[in-house]
Amino acid sequence: MKNIFLFTFFLLLLSACSDYAKIVKGSDYSQKFVTANSLYDQQDFDKAIVLYEQIYQHAPKSGEGELSYYRMAQSYYQIEDYYMAQYYYSSYMQRFPYSNKSEEVLFMIAMCSVKNSPEHSLDQTETELAISNVQQFVDRYPGSYLVDSCNLIIDQLRFKLELKEFEAVQLYDRTENFKAAVAAGELFMEHYSRSSFLEEAHYIVVKNSYFMTINSIETKKRERSAQTTERFRNFALRYAGSKYLKELEAYIQELEKKQ
Repeated sequence: MKNIFLFTFFLLLLSACSDYAKIVKGSDYSQKFVTANSLYDQQDFDKAIVLYEQIYQHAPKSGEGELSYYRMAQSYYQIEDYYMAQYYYSSYMQRFPYSNKSEEVLFMIAMCSVKNSPEHSLDQTETELAISNVQQFVDRYPGSYLVDSCNLIIDQLRFKLELKEFEAVQLYDRTENFKAAVAAGELFMEHYSRSSFLEEAHYIVVKNSYFMTINSIETKKRERSAQTTERFRNFALRYAGSKYLKELEAYIQELEKKQ
């Protein structure tokens, strides 16, 4: 019985594949549209895409053509091909500028960018593009019910950039690249003035400023010593209870002894 069932299933599968191939090769676009929609509803997106492409090419300005183009974008999104999905969503906006789906499609363009955003340790060009695309949606549809979600997504994307920059500061600190640690740390504090990493970044700046000073040539020591002291004072005022304070105070005392 098991073998009979498998044989019957195999025959049905062959028949379905044969029917699909005939529809793809055929010229009945009504049948193509019905079949494409059925495949789309069954989440067989790869096969649906083939038929939707044919339908759009046959009648690009028809209602069926517009829906086919939209569903091609949706299908690529569902199979997680976000670059192709973004291409079709963007093209849809250009080809059908007066569509009642414009708000949804612009949001999906942004979501494709978000999906393409990599881990924070990698190049963040895609993340910056995603922030821009999500912000574009917010600017265009400020009254949308999706705005709160967009703002949350932007915060999450910005945190990726923040974390990447902070880890660069930490790397310069670990590798004792004193000058780069100071420069990167101060830039980080300027860019992310409300960061949860701000205290540690400030500590790294003061510490590396000290080591940069004591390793400087004599003609630069006085100026760098004054800069280090000023950086420490700013740190002490802002983080009076910091766990790093005693360590930094010891550095400043060492500088004062050498003057």
